Amino acid sequence: MTELLQEYLPILVFLGIAIVVAIGAVVGSLVVVPQQSDPEKDSAYECGFEAFDDARTKFQVRFYLVAILFILFDLEVAFLFPWAISLGNIGLFGFWSMMVFLAVLTIGFIYEWKKGALEWE
Repeated sequence: MTELLQEYLPILVFLGIAIVVAIGAVVGSLVVVPQQSDPEKDSAYECGFEAFDDARTKFQVRFYLVAILFILFDLEVAFLFPWAISLGNIGLFGFWSMMVFLAVLTIGFIYEWKKGALEWE
């Protein structure tokens, strides 16, 4: 039983060091950096909405459209990594399948671009 516990000792030591470093980083940032809010920190960020406003106000759907387009093209990259790694094993069929997938996404991207969905007004 003690041999089994000795195998877990390095994990416990590592966990203890990680906890000490994490607590040290938080305490160090509280000591070194002044914790005062400034106007730049409270200003609107990326989405264009005021940071502290009524949550029931109307806003444009364009923000959600841009977010959905970002997710779409982000997922495209998520499909490209495993495809690139296994390209040697899947052969020409896998290559041309991905080319069709990329062509469809490119056509969709060009369509969205022509419609002005990527323009932030």
